[in-house]
Formats: sequence, structure tokens, C-alpha cells
Amino acid sequence: MRRARLKQKRLSPDDRRKEFVAKATEFFSEEGFGGGTRALARRLGVTQPLLYRYFPSKDDLIKEVYRTVYLEPLDPGWEKLLTDRSRPIRDRLLEFYNAYTKVIFTRKWLRIYLYSGLKGLDINRWYVGVVRDKMLSRIVRECRHEAGLPAQIRPSAAELEMAWVFHSGIFYYGVRKYIFEAPVLEHKEQMISDALDVFLAGYARVFGRARVGVVRTPVKAVG
Repeated sequence: MRRARLKQKRLSPDDRRKEFVAKATEFFSEEGFGGGTRALARRLGVTQPLLYRYFPSKDDLIKEVYRTVYLEPLDPGWEKLLTDRSRPIRDRLLEFYNAYTKVIFTRKWLRIYLYSGLKGLDINRWYVGVVRDKMLSRIVRECRHEAGLPAQIRPSAAELEMAWVFHSGIFYYGVRKYIFEAPVLEHKEQMISDALDVFLAGYARVFGRARVGVVRTPVKAVG
């Protein structure tokens, strides 16, 4: 234990902070966000006051976990990929979702996401906003362009909901595999390819009708 502490003292403040975040990520993925900083400090092999020197509160630590787990892995090149109209939209979306799922399809990532949702933390709301604004809204705009529909700044609620259904289906594949450990189609790329075909065909069928002047019949609420 003494030797381990001596080794820790040689870490720079930046490296110590990164180590704390990495181990906190493991801790929260196993224990949930109900785990206290006292137990976390024991896991880290440090005192609680030392942990607070780096993160004044548990919320500060959770925000840093969110930044490193959810924001840092997002490739800034994905925006260019999604909006590169020199390539067919299907090719772009296939490449994007294959890359995106490599980031989120881990037990640690999914467990933290689900735990934070159950705890009612802001992490989920922040990330849902990122997915909506940085991913799905762009995808809908590209679908509109592909279908020859008028450009608009924001997708309609119905368009965005269809994009969420598509995106969530891919997400839940990861939940079934890595959280529930249920049988799934092992060829992930095939699953994404099939889901894309259904989404693109569905978008063109439902929203592309506006091009030819077909009026959609509103769905009546049941009950």
C-alpha cells in the first residue's frame, strides 16, 4: 500500500485527475450514481479530502465523467461525414452508425447512461440534446434534401420522432447485447444496414408524399 501511494505521488496533477476520472467511471458503471465519494475514495486508494481537492463536489466529478465518456469520444469529423452530399446518403449513414456504435456499444458506456437515467441526473438530458441537435436533426435535413423537399432550419416533430425511432432501435441492440446479454444478430453491420433501409424507405414514403401533393390523413388518438 505504501509503495502504491508513493507511485501515486509521482503523478502530475493532470495525470492524477485523469486517473480519478477513469476509476470513477468504472465505479459509477458498477455501483451506479448512488455510490458515495467516501466509497469512491477508498476505491481510488486516497483520502476523501484529496478527492475534493480535484473535484469540489460529486456533481463536478459526474460532469467530468460525462465529458470524458460522452463528449470526448464524439468524432468532430462526423458532422462533415453526415453532410457530405457528394456521397449517397445511405453510404454516409452506414459509415456514421458503424463508427458511432463502436463508441457507445460497451458495457461501461451503456451502464452509466442507464444508471444516470434512473437517477434522474442531467447527463441523459444533456446527451439527448447532443444526439438531437448534432446527429438526428442533421440526418433529417439530409433526408429532406435526398427526397427533394424544401429545406428548413428545424425538422418537424414527426420527422424528428421517426429519426428517434430509428436511432433508438440501433441503441437498444447494444442494450440487449451488453446489458441484458440477450441473443442478437451477431453481424452488427448487417443490423445497421437493414435498419437504414427501413428508415430511408419509410422516410421517403411518409414525408416524400409532400412532393406529389398527397395529403396525409392525421392519426386519431385512441381512447
